[in-house]
Amino acid sequence: MPFTFTPLQLPEVILIEPRVFADARGFFLETYKYSDFAAHGIPETFVQDNHSRSIRGVLRGLHFQNPPKAQGKLVRVVRGVIFDVAVDIRPSSPTFGQWVGETLSDDNQRMLYIPPGFAHGFLVLSDLADVVYKVTEEYAPELDTGVIWNDPTIAIAWPLDAPPLLSDKDAALPPLLKADIRFD
Repeated sequence: MPFTFTPLQLPEVILIEPRVFADARGFFLETYKYSDFAAHGIPETFVQDNHSRSIRGVLRGLHFQNPPKAQGKLVRVVRGVIFDVAVDIRPSSPTFGQWVGETLSDDNQRMLYIPPGFAHGFLVLSDLADVVYKVTEEYAPELDTGVIWNDPTIAIAWPLDAPPLLSDKDAALPPLLKADIRFD
């Protein structure tokens, strides 16, 4: 099997480690295989691929898309290093407001599956990072929203060495308890 699937402290969020075949020429790995993913509880059909490039210190998030177009995401880094975070935003969940974070890089080739009902964000730790991610629903701007990155009720331990670089949109996001959350 070309992947190892590890549920994290929020068990719906899954760390995926592909098998890398490396030699003097470089490497080869599979980044997605429907049958393996479905066999490990990720039966999603991905409908859109996204790619972002960011410089050191950029923090993107915490983003999510509300139902009926809620997005699951499969996140990987093709260049650089990020600290990737998922936050449970399902009000009826026993883990509502809890977060998990993992370091993803082009060296470790790890991926993170973040299901619908979770906000997502990342902090760039390298000089430059290219992040690619698959999503289960197409972008719907009328349902796109988020939660402020530094909400004290969530208390994410971001590995910051300076204030993050934020978009105006991300800097204006509300705290978790005031966010437009339409999940059960």
